[in-house]
Amino acid sequence: MQTNTEAQLTPAESRDLCRIAGLMIPASDAFGVPGADDAIIFADIIRSLGRDLGDVRDALAELAALAGGTFVDADDAHAEILLTTLLARGDRVAAALGRVVLQCYYRDDRVLIALGLEARAPFPKGYTLEQGDWSLLNAVQGRAQLWRDDRGA
Repeated sequence: MQTNTEAQLTPAESRDLCRIAGLMIPASDAFGVPGADDAIIFADIIRSLGRDLGDVRDALAELAALAGGTFVDADDAHAEILLTTLLARGDRVAAALGRVVLQCYYRDDRVLIALGLEARAPFPKGYTLEQGDWSLLNAVQGRAQLWRDDRGA
């Protein structure tokens, strides 16, 4: 059964996105984890595009144009440079591309197990996190307010 999202990605876009996922998070035999281009993880990425579909399609089109054709056909070194450059921009398109890959990768049971976590939903039990260095927030706490306060108006 084809979902609405799958119907909106062309085969070339799907191949490019799969290559991007594999470049972002390659498989590691040393850690016993699949890459984000693993068939199960990639199917989850495709199913989960949702609200990010437009931005992901924009990123795919931009990378294909920069690659001079299809991103999947670019040589490895050039493809990695193009992807790194796009992701480093940190704009809406780059954030959407990173988000769709990362969210699906880190909810895969094999990845959770490799990280030493129980393969389950985080709620209702939650996860215990080790306390970190709260002093790292001092720079943020000392900044001026970044938003408008309309409560008193």
